[in-house]
Amino acid sequence: MFLLDVLDLTIKKLKSQTANVITITNLSLGGFAIVLGLHGNLRLSLLLIFIAALADRFDGMVARKFNIESELGKQLDSMSDIISFGVAPALLLYQGILSEFGGPGSFFTVFYIACGAFRLARFNVTESNGYFTGLPITAAGCLATLSFLAIPYLPSQTFLFIMIILSFLMVSSFKLKKV
Repeated sequence: MFLLDVLDLTIKKLKSQTANVITITNLSLGGFAIVLGLHGNLRLSLLLIFIAALADRFDGMVARKFNIESELGKQLDSMSDIISFGVAPALLLYQGILSEFGGPGSFFTVFYIACGAFRLARFNVTESNGYFTGLPITAAGCLATLSFLAIPYLPSQTFLFIMIILSFLMVSSFKLKKV
């Protein structure tokens, strides 16, 4: 009987942390994307950001399915998202093209990260009622990362505008229905 109680408690503990483990996976992939990008391995960095997006999609699904949503999980998810979809895509584009612009390239790289952080903080302190306010950072990060593939085909100034537009879309007040 005691062994069954211990086993049941262990299973409940593991189940309760499943979403957080997936969230930490998201954060880890974003962290590795940053490190690889800093070492010039931009294609692998890009791949890790997209895999982080998959992990980000699944952590929320798992939390809802197992009914284990928590404030800790919400905050951890935001911390992970600023790494994987704020810092990692911004540095990918900075390393790939924005560094060519010197100060303005640096400014808009940091501006994008700051707007992403603001968007996440706003999300954490407001009631959503089934809507996102502004472009979610995951979407912005995936669009920024995807734009990296167009570097050989578009004028370099385009990427400054992409960062500016994504930044303003994240902090804008338009509403998007959650899916």
